[in-house]
Amino acid sequence: MSEAVVDDIVAVLPPLLQTLESLSFVARNLNPPDFDRVMQIAGEPDEALKAVRPRLGEWPEKFADIKAALEAASDAALAGYADLRTVQNGQGDLVSVFRALRYAPRAQEALYPLAAQLPPVSSFFIAPELREESTLLAKLVEPANENTGIFHEQNEPGSRGGFSLYVPEYYTPDRAWPLVMALHGGSGNGRGFLWSWLRDARSRGAILVAPTATGSTWALMGNDTDTPNLNRILDYVGSRWTIDGTRLLLTGMSDGGTFSYVSGLEGTSRFTHLAPVSATFHPLMAEMADADRLRGLPIFITHGRHDWMFPVQTARQTQQLLSAAGANVIYRELDDLSHTYPREMNAEILQWLTQ
Repeated sequence: MSEAVVDDIVAVLPPLLQTLESLSFVARNLNPPDFDRVMQIAGEPDEALKAVRPRLGEWPEKFADIKAALEAASDAALAGYADLRTVQNGQGDLVSVFRALRYAPRAQEALYPLAAQLPPVSSFFIAPELREESTLLAKLVEPANENTGIFHEQNEPGSRGGFSLYVPEYYTPDRAWPLVMALHGGSGNGRGFLWSWLRDARSRGAILVAPTATGSTWALMGNDTDTPNLNRILDYVGSRWTIDGTRLLLTGMSDGGTFSYVSGLEGTSRFTHLAPVSATFHPLMAEMADADRLRGLPIFITHGRHDWMFPVQTARQTQQLLSAAGANVIYRELDDLSHTYPREMNAEILQWLTQ
């Protein structure tokens, strides 16, 4: 690689990665009354990125793939920050904030292919507490094994019913791997929600599936077209990779978490563990759930004390109802969490799944 290109990469990567971390910080800590304060804490890494973005200009053709990935990731990160600042300046609303934050997974999707070539990018996609773990690092520097990485099956933006999939690059079929099926929130999609879990799946060795609902959100009422689709996806993955049938996690955020109850409490559900996050639960669900299914079922509930969509009292009551029905419930209430996804809980959830 030419010295000039290396210099450009060294200049661009730090502000790009910091801008992505800051977007993740805003997404995790977003609470409508605290928006300005959260933005102030997040800082202005986009200004540094904006200043070095022109360095991704005229590169030799043989570096075109690296250039294109860095450009797409930088532009998505800058667009997300620009839209957040528009709201901060008094134009737009909470919906505008959520739209702005959708640029973060787009930037990560553009950047991830460089993880195999650029160590700082690979490190970014490792859980922070494992970035110095020698065994993991040794596995990640090896060439990717066949049939690993990220796949999208009929899951283009705007489509419904498809799924995105991540198989760790060091996957081998000679052992069974835990599987995480992660359901997006209302109006979301699996292609974007994949990035809420990819860092942890890559770091801790789990196959990750992020489906997209068949409708505008999950089938919480009326005809359930989503459970058959989840089973179809599970069959597809199980026919191509070696998955551990005793460690099949169904988790989700908001509507996705609620649907993990709806589908996961059915007597025929194949999932062995449930982990709803920031979800709601109606007492009738416990009454209608299969009694044998509930008995001893591992359920990990995560909820925020400041959840403005589904009040925390609902989660507390859910823990009591499900425990009384015989489920093996772990409850985590986060004092600083609003109605957002707490990615820091993934490690504990995966440890619970694989213990």
